[in-house]
Amino acid sequence: MIRAVAGLIGLSLVSLLCSCATVPEEAPPVWAGGLDQELSVLGYRNWIIIGESSYPVHSRRGMRTVLVDAETPEILDYVVDYFDRSENVRPSFNIAHELSYVKNDHAPGIDEFRGRLKKALHGHGVRKMDHRALTLLAQSDSSKFTVLVIKTKTALPYTNIFIELDSGYWDRESEDKLRDAMRAKLTNESTQKTRPEGN
Repeated sequence: MIRAVAGLIGLSLVSLLCSCATVPEEAPPVWAGGLDQELSVLGYRNWIIIGESSYPVHSRRGMRTVLVDAETPEILDYVVDYFDRSENVRPSFNIAHELSYVKNDHAPGIDEFRGRLKKALHGHGVRKMDHRALTLLAQSDSSKFTVLVIKTKTALPYTNIFIELDSGYWDRESEDKLRDAMRAKLTNESTQKTRPEGN
């Protein structure tokens, strides 16, 4: 009887220690709920710009700006994680070519930013383009599709991240193959119609 009670006490202690050892889940940032809502409505051909603190607010229709109290790498990490869990869309990441040339002497903190940016991408590749070209590309699509601009607290030059969204379950290669098959079928049908009878 004493051994049984001692055994139960021992099991209770082990259970208590195990429950104390579990790390509680970190609470999501305050801005997460609002950002989730913004991201959830976006789809194929939409853009997201994670902008530094001086990124302009556009009067152009199709450009929607939200202000978030966080740094660019933190927002990028959150957005990458969000779309890694999504099956609907696939992001393509673009950064300014100029970012590689900004020196820490002229923009203190830029070296640390580049390291944090690489980590926040979770292994995703990036395309580098001239900053002006990226801005014009996103703006030209805003005449037809919404561009979400997330303004951050980051105050460093050329640190804007341009994210173009594509379909998560139907990529461009699949679309090209579909179009090729449709053209081939039309060509084949057209050839059969114009072929003289008896051949």
